[in-house]
Amino acid sequence: MTLYCGIDFGTSNSTVALADDTRAWLLPLEGEAATLPSAVFWDADGGAPEYGRAAMAAYLRGEDGRLMRGLKSTLGSGLIDERTAVGRRAVSFREVLARFLQHMTEKLRQAAPLSRVVLGRPVHFVDGDAAGDAKAQAVLEEIARALGFSDVAFQYEPIAAALQYEQSVSAEELVLIVDIGGGTSDFSIVRVSPDRAAAVDRAGDILANDGIRVGGTDFDRLLSLAEVMPLLGYKASVRGGAGLMPNHYFLDLATWHRINGLYTQRVAADLKALRRDVDRGELLDRMMKVVEDRSGHALAMAVEAAKIALSGAEFTRLGLAELTGGPNPMLGRAALEAAVAPPLERIAQTIGAVLAQAGLRADQIGSVFMTGGSSGLPALRALVEAALPGVAIVTGDMLGSVGTGLALDARRKFR
Repeated sequence: MTLYCGIDFGTSNSTVALADDTRAWLLPLEGEAATLPSAVFWDADGGAPEYGRAAMAAYLRGEDGRLMRGLKSTLGSGLIDERTAVGRRAVSFREVLARFLQHMTEKLRQAAPLSRVVLGRPVHFVDGDAAGDAKAQAVLEEIARALGFSDVAFQYEPIAAALQYEQSVSAEELVLIVDIGGGTSDFSIVRVSPDRAAAVDRAGDILANDGIRVGGTDFDRLLSLAEVMPLLGYKASVRGGAGLMPNHYFLDLATWHRINGLYTQRVAADLKALRRDVDRGELLDRMMKVVEDRSGHALAMAVEAAKIALSGAEFTRLGLAELTGGPNPMLGRAALEAAVAPPLERIAQTIGAVLAQAGLRADQIGSVFMTGGSSGLPALRALVEAALPGVAIVTGDMLGSVGTGLALDARRKFR
């Protein structure tokens, strides 16, 4: 039996899928789990890195080392070839990505020794930078070829989601794919039908395609800045109201890939000096505790957990006391929605632009298929309902739709 492979390397979670002539399915990558959090933990003593949930567990146990998440965000940026400290040595971000993808493909090799793959990619790795976008795809292709794939193809992630959704339709329709990932939000309008599902060339069925570099990690960052960082001294007054605390320390602490930059002697000295000037010293004491304990990533995880909880509840409690020495405040959904209003507005504008690109009215869309790990936010669903009133909204496997769609695309491309 011939097998076909698709790999969805995501900002927050990744999957590997296989397809045969009749179906597509996700491979278990960590125990029985089909999703692998896109995280790597590097042991300070130089031991083998850990991945996924094991990486985050090692960090939360307090093991000495460095946790890295949001790896995909380095693609298309100047960071990709820079070196960063992990324990007693330095590695390039390119090597970090390669090691993570190698770990994923080891699971694949156990299932089938395949040399052809379709990789997912956002519509834009980088907004408004064609050269950076091309470089991002080229780096990903180079890594895949170094891992033994001789034939490497790419598919836009929302198109892959459309191919997966198409398996469930009984008649032709136009579907708007809304794929809200960890680092990007992608949108496509695609004509789907049972009869067209097996066609190799689907270019004529893609009516519009666009994306922006906005996703779940942006929601986390904005929520942290609005509701958590003020408890640690963000925008606190100094010298009796003569000024405000510098912003950059808090911006770094709220941004996954910049947290490790705070764990230096210079930052510790700067915060100690600022402690003499800040009007509410107890706030900065909490910030200093997070930095001294190197618990910035645990703080980010608490914020992410609160965001997820507010998808199903009006209120949740933020577990901050152990990390900051401060209170465990209640957080309401309204506060989350206020914090993420700017990126949600960009998403609404992009949906409008995609409809205009296709030359369609909202009522000509048959259904909206929402996927991606951040697509469960009630405010996001309300936004889509407002943009396409009366149009049915369908949800599938939030984290697996793209991966299985990529495997289906590999079957079409390589059969």
